[in-house]
Amino acid sequence: MLHRTMLKAALKSLPAAIVLAIASGTVAADPMFPSDSEGFHGYLRAGAGSTTADGGGPQSCYGLGGNTTKYRLGNECDAYTEFGYTKAIAKSDNVTYMATLWVNAFAPTSDFGDRKVGIVKAYVEAQGLDALAGGTAWVGKRFYYRPDIHMLDTQYINMNGTGAGLDRIGNFGPGKLSYAFFKDNDVTNTFTDPVTNKTTVSTQSAVRQNLIYGEIPVNVNGTLDIAGTFISGQGKNNDGLGERHNGWQLSAFHRQSKVWGGGNTFGVQYGVGPGIGGASNGQFGASGSTLFGSDVKRTRVFNDMAIQPLWNFGMEFVALWQKDQSNATGSSVWTTVGVRPVYALTNNFKLVAELGTDRVTQENGPAKRLTKITFAPTLSAGPGLWSRPELRAFVTYGKWNDAATASVNANNNSGPVYNNNTSGTSYGFQVETWF
Repeated sequence: MLHRTMLKAALKSLPAAIVLAIASGTVAADPMFPSDSEGFHGYLRAGAGSTTADGGGPQSCYGLGGNTTKYRLGNECDAYTEFGYTKAIAKSDNVTYMATLWVNAFAPTSDFGDRKVGIVKAYVEAQGLDALAGGTAWVGKRFYYRPDIHMLDTQYINMNGTGAGLDRIGNFGPGKLSYAFFKDNDVTNTFTDPVTNKTTVSTQSAVRQNLIYGEIPVNVNGTLDIAGTFISGQGKNNDGLGERHNGWQLSAFHRQSKVWGGGNTFGVQYGVGPGIGGASNGQFGASGSTLFGSDVKRTRVFNDMAIQPLWNFGMEFVALWQKDQSNATGSSVWTTVGVRPVYALTNNFKLVAELGTDRVTQENGPAKRLTKITFAPTLSAGPGLWSRPELRAFVTYGKWNDAATASVNANNNSGPVYNNNTSGTSYGFQVETWF
């Protein structure tokens, strides 16, 4: 009963919460691009935990899966790291040439073990070109225009990939223009016809073009970014894989900075076909499957707010609504509201909590509901919301309804240990840092 009361109250307040967040204008505005500064930099999260269910075992993580993402504090059952080096390798007149090389590793459990190390960045930039009014040209593989909602570990738009581009050209009116060309899913597949036994070589590769007009001043300390993507599917339609489709997405983000020591991002996004970015919680801006037709659509509206009104108190708040449609699966709506308050007792010790509630409605079947709460005493290199590293001890409690039981079990790292139960507890330790 308490769970349902909390959920109804949170979802009822969603429109008002979004309006309040926009009006108060509060998450430091993300830069247009994750520019790599010279030196050694990276990110790491790792830890170990367990569950109180079924006599213990691997840490449990609570989420509904499908087209949703989960609240991450005390609720990450994996390990991930990425790191690398950026160096100025040449300078000619006023143009600086920067080379970047990064690697990463991911483990779906707490132990990296002998997991594969991959290359996630390998590119060169030419910065400060007069022909681009101070803009940048680049070629290679890189992270590109990927701001996120930290609590959900969701990059609401992500244009990463291998390609080339011209960034932040400064002579196009009040904002800055960027164009990038990417080649996605650039591999071949084989298909054997079960009747003729003939093998065909095919591909689901795509050409992706991104156009961004951003940093447009629209109010005091407020800017607007407009980001579009057009995806051209490649390959033959008669090769056994199915018909290829083109797709697109269009997003607009208003970013408000310098309010209550933080900032606010409000976004509206719409994608069609491969433009939705993926079959589940895909990221706008990337290429989804080119087998997705024009019936596959995704609409998202969100607000992400982070504030630091006091030296020892900060908070992140998110409200998000997303609708997915297709002829094959019908339509579903994911609504979520969450908050993470951080209170520092000293410069090196703070108390962190996180409360998030999710609701998924579908055309056929009852609504799925999940609420997750975490408490985490934390050692931290500073009292701020974004101060890192953080060394956390945590306890997490999840509560869901009967309709969500199968989804929670299917997406739980420790397996379907909850059976027909509708609540669970996990605990453990985690480190998170960026540098």
